[in-house]
Amino acid sequence: MFTNSKLAKSVKLACLFSAASLVGVAGNAAAQEDSADVVEKIQVTGSRFQRTDMETASPVQITSDVEIKLSGFTRIEDLLNSLPQIEAGQTSFISNGASGTASLDLRGLGSSRTLVLVNGRRLQPGGVYSQSPDINQIPASLVKRVEVLTGGGSTVYGADAVAGVVNFVMDTDFEGLEITAGAGGYQHNNDNEYIQGLMDARNFEYPDGNSGIDGTSFNFDVTLGGAFDGGRGHAVAYATYRKDNELRQEARDYSSCALNAGGTACGGSGNAIVPNFYMGTINDDGSYDFNGFNDYWTLNSTGFQVPSSGNIYNYAPVNHFMRPDERFSVGTFVNYEINDHFNPYLETSFMRDVTKAQIAESGTFFNEAYEIAYDSPLLNDVQRGQLTSELGVVSGENFVTYIGKRNVEGGPRASNLEHNSLRIVLGTKGDVNDNWYYDTSFQYGTTGSSAAYINDFFGPRIATAVDSEACAADSACIPYEVFTLNGVTAESAGALTGVGILNGETTQTVLTGYVTGDLDFTLPSADAPVAIVLGAEYRKEEFERLSDEVFERGLLLGQGGPTTSISGEYSVKEIFSELSVPVLENLNIEAGLRYSDYSTSGGETTYKLAADWDVVDNYKLRASYNRAVRAPNVAELFSPQSLGLWSGVDPCSNDTTTGVPELSAAACANTGVTAAQYGNIAASPASQYNQVTGGNPDLQVEVADTYTLGLVGQPMDNLNFSIDYWNIEMEDVIGSVGAELTVRQCAATGSAAYCNNITRNSSGSLWVGQNGFVQATSINLAGRAWEGIDLSVNHTYEIGEGTLTTKVIGSYMMTKEYDAIPGDESAKYDCAGNVSTDCFAQPNWRHTATVTYSTDSFWSVSAKWRYFGAVDYDGTADLLLVKEGGIGSNSYLDLKASFEVNDNTAVLVGVNNVLDKEPPLVGGSLSENGNAIAGFYDTLGRYLHASVTFKF
Repeated sequence: MFTNSKLAKSVKLACLFSAASLVGVAGNAAAQEDSADVVEKIQVTGSRFQRTDMETASPVQITSDVEIKLSGFTRIEDLLNSLPQIEAGQTSFISNGASGTASLDLRGLGSSRTLVLVNGRRLQPGGVYSQSPDINQIPASLVKRVEVLTGGGSTVYGADAVAGVVNFVMDTDFEGLEITAGAGGYQHNNDNEYIQGLMDARNFEYPDGNSGIDGTSFNFDVTLGGAFDGGRGHAVAYATYRKDNELRQEARDYSSCALNAGGTACGGSGNAIVPNFYMGTINDDGSYDFNGFNDYWTLNSTGFQVPSSGNIYNYAPVNHFMRPDERFSVGTFVNYEINDHFNPYLETSFMRDVTKAQIAESGTFFNEAYEIAYDSPLLNDVQRGQLTSELGVVSGENFVTYIGKRNVEGGPRASNLEHNSLRIVLGTKGDVNDNWYYDTSFQYGTTGSSAAYINDFFGPRIATAVDSEACAADSACIPYEVFTLNGVTAESAGALTGVGILNGETTQTVLTGYVTGDLDFTLPSADAPVAIVLGAEYRKEEFERLSDEVFERGLLLGQGGPTTSISGEYSVKEIFSELSVPVLENLNIEAGLRYSDYSTSGGETTYKLAADWDVVDNYKLRASYNRAVRAPNVAELFSPQSLGLWSGVDPCSNDTTTGVPELSAAACANTGVTAAQYGNIAASPASQYNQVTGGNPDLQVEVADTYTLGLVGQPMDNLNFSIDYWNIEMEDVIGSVGAELTVRQCAATGSAAYCNNITRNSSGSLWVGQNGFVQATSINLAGRAWEGIDLSVNHTYEIGEGTLTTKVIGSYMMTKEYDAIPGDESAKYDCAGNVSTDCFAQPNWRHTATVTYSTDSFWSVSAKWRYFGAVDYDGTADLLLVKEGGIGSNSYLDLKASFEVNDNTAVLVGVNNVLDKEPPLVGGSLSENGNAIAGFYDTLGRYLHASVTFKF
């Protein structure tokens, strides 16, 4: 593109050197040939030693700024989620349960086990619903490279680097003025005959044919940098603006209805437009008798009737498939060299992000049993006659009912989410003397966040509005005409909704300092001296989330239970050291040690041992061992226990397809199902069941042992490769036994460790009302064992007047074993290459292959092949996946072209997912959003993007 920019002159080398390559071998050789040259030292993720090359004993995958620009993504998480080592965390494609943030999940071990750094320093956590760093704070336009370290990094960086480290290295040396304006959008041809047939059978509406350009986004980035005071100082400032427009599930045929758990029919909710009722009577002792929930009625034009299977509500269309989002960020990077010993620096960043997560209309959700008077004016004479003939209720008595009514008259509910983050780093670095270097800094990061949940049914108002006497006594009450067909008005629905408010603030304070240098000692067998790092760090994490009374008491019916306030903090004092010992001229060994004293759990020690050996010219063997830890975050420690929802299947309820329970009566008896209840328990139409979750102040740190073994080679000048085996074994994992796994293991084993955590209501249900639930609070119990192989191959070839570069990055997941209860072999399960309610759909093999042709002229082109291997289905509920044998392999093709219009103007155009491949369809118990594993596979079809950049 530009004559003096990396996007113009380095694109032909981006694929060769942006991955882990043998730069170190070539660089060291060059340095030996010309010792007079001054070689800049850099710090690579995984160590605090200052190096002259990019190669370390630990495998580091590098994504260059060129690749970031060519991707066309303005959301940095979209690019990183395309890397084979990363599973999708929180993304813009999540609506129900969205935190409003963007997170990274390295290896699928969870975003809380992926340490995110900016210029080697922690990024603070981020929101009312999330304790993981929000990478929305990262300005994609200023990222110089992204370094992904495989394996533990706790010895170097402290807790949380169990899966590894993602370090965003910013371009703090930027020169000039650069302005970029870009736009993007999605396009899809709606022609999925399978799901269109299912919707035809339900009389559901759906889009057909070309969608046009939708889900559009716009970005505007300004970067300014330059030297001052005669070159002694340098400053960079940036401002970015990004706006994403909403896209609802109604915009795609494959998401226009919610598939049932089996994936064989358009499901929906029993909370319908025309309400459904579970009817019951009141015993003399005041208890309720629902006759096994067999009296399930709805309305017709005159009274009650037994509903047909079609009286369900298609709640999918109004849900966001991609949330609207608006983000503004500004920041600066300033360095100043007073002398060789004192070089102060300053980093500041501020971000404001506003998003809205819209889901289907609220409803009564069969949440509460209401006592209704037989003589209530809400009922007509026909209905009273039916109550007498069917239930034996007469004048002067009350009956009881659970109501399932969707608030279509009041419109969708939504969570309006806002995040404001501020991060300041103030430090100094420099030479102590010719052999020693120091760096010390103070870091303060804070994120203020809020969530306003709007247009949800307010439980107490419903109870008043269906009680004729209570409503008459309240001047603000409008009767809820729920027993009259189409009797609910927009005015009465609006009077029944409420708003819940959450406000949160997270604060991270870090004070760190270290020195590094060469000792006056060299082994007789080596040429280089022993080097050492010595340092200390203090870190304090604080989090407070304040819930208003509405959230605190769970008064909104669409929340699944209370959302409680959280307040807590912890601190840690640490000392650390690294030692680099050249044993031979071509063999180097590194060791590290860190002692951490946590205010909550006491002392913990982490350590590492690593080696890299230049076996022969241009070939390096490397190996490492790391003891890593993750400290429980404030939410895990101090979150009150509360009722919420889990998505999946109760195998002892009647299957939505077969009409009978999946498990036997004997197995279900272990879970608390009586003989009378067996075969009479209705499944949740929305595949959602109750669970109790919460924190535990007695949690200890998680412990992991990580191992890597790799070979890096450069068999010829224009070809290099790396292959690395990695293994992560965890103990004392913080988490909970999954609710569905608890039910299934209880059914299979009868073990009290599982069965004591299951409480069924009087009808045996785990979802009707709030008296049936599964206990799933946080504990230190589980173990995990992950292992795999990463591959990187890079090649350049001169063709004509240009250069063809090829880059392949692949990852093979060999083992992904969960040990839910150590010692119980029946509780172990392996998710490698499997998908289930307990396993994310991570294939065994996944890769990207990029081919770029660049010329010395004004243009360059690039093609990328993204491949996801097949995934087996480990289950029986999703009949669609049973029939297909799981999720088949998926390939995506991306094409890009860049043009240098003149010395100051460049244009980039591209299409991702050129062939408009849809995401694989999954049933309701596996769907992340819109019948898809949203944000992992391409979610919305073809993505078109273009940008223009001006540089002066």
